[in-house]
Amino acid sequence: MKLKHNLYRQIITIVLIMFAIIYVSVAIILPKVLAPIYEKNIYLNLKTPLNVIQHNLSDNEIDDDIAYIYIKNGTLEKSNNLESIIDLKAEQILEKIKDNYGKFTYHGKTYYYNTKTDTYSYKVAITNDNYVKEMKSDIWKSLFPILIITLLFMLIVVAIWSQVLAEKIKILKDKVDNLDNENYSPKTPFNPFRAEDELKVLSEAIDKMKMTLKTQDEYKNQMYQNISHDFKTPLTVIKSYIEAIEDGVENEKDGLKVIKQEIKKLEIKVHSLLYLNKLTYIKDMDAYKNETINIVDILPPAVQKFKLTRPDVKWELNIADKKTIFKGTEDMWEAIIDNILSNFIRYAKENVKITVRGHKITLFNDGEAIDEAIFNDIFTPYKKGIKGEFGLGLSIVKKTLSLLGYEISVKNEKNGISFIIK
Repeated sequence: MKLKHNLYRQIITIVLIMFAIIYVSVAIILPKVLAPIYEKNIYLNLKTPLNVIQHNLSDNEIDDDIAYIYIKNGTLEKSNNLESIIDLKAEQILEKIKDNYGKFTYHGKTYYYNTKTDTYSYKVAITNDNYVKEMKSDIWKSLFPILIITLLFMLIVVAIWSQVLAEKIKILKDKVDNLDNENYSPKTPFNPFRAEDELKVLSEAIDKMKMTLKTQDEYKNQMYQNISHDFKTPLTVIKSYIEAIEDGVENEKDGLKVIKQEIKKLEIKVHSLLYLNKLTYIKDMDAYKNETINIVDILPPAVQKFKLTRPDVKWELNIADKKTIFKGTEDMWEAIIDNILSNFIRYAKENVKITVRGHKITLFNDGEAIDEAIFNDIFTPYKKGIKGEFGLGLSIVKKTLSLLGYEISVKNEKNGISFIIK
């Protein structure tokens, strides 16, 4: 799989870069960091024998790696190995010595020295940089096998991990490709998403998205059936009355009255569908977000309009707050209030009460309590709601308020139902 090979190469490249950084750190930087420690040991090794050597250097046990110069009463003596340590005469070496101890460079090599001065003599111990080179070589010989083993181990781990990662990505791609395939299941002998990582979260999100799409698809199919039924019924009634009038079975005046009523119902349903569809596009426009209305201008006319429909109901309007300015247009709030009150006049028994307080609108009617099982569905378009009714009204209310940044909740009261907008 191309994706797998590309991913594998990228990861291997990262590992090799990391290994190169480790190599530079260990092989180049580490020796330089340790150099002062080596030199400190060299100076200590040079200082110790200076306390015991005597003027007759041939009688002393001389370390082959260290040469000595001894001066007493103007007489200079040197150890036999001086020429093998450095290709300079003793006098030339003394000219290069500036401090009690230190180092100097000659012919590309570094030489270290330490001195001791007392009342009668001056002693010098000198050596080359073979010790430092040997220490660097020993460190490199010790670390090189470890570095190789580490690199191989990293490559093996990365190879296995990249294969698992590529398999996860392949499964995620297959899941996305089969979002609309109900019969799809990942073709893998094991579950690669056992670890709690970002890919598992993504996999669960894709599964959740698939379930949501499936639910939405089922809901749309159900909604189309309900819409068809909702439109078919008044059309069937209209057709029946037209045929009855034509056949002389039904009085023309009475028949036209029923037909007009059914046409009005259809008109309301069509307008509701058009408004609901309009909300889908209006959310991308910013004009409505900058407009405000005074709810006092909306509520009294709405109450008066519905009073005529249900004169048997007691209508109460209580505006107990000065905060009556709400976001949105007049058309939007008329649609909100009208759809709620249209719902109320179907179920209210004797009382409808509207209260505005604390920038909150509470609409109450004394109808029957709502079944808890359909609480979450009453704002869904054409979902079976209160008393098995279908409709768009409360869905329009919910969608419009959401666009304006308001929430609506429903609460069963002791003697009725409250719709709360805040």
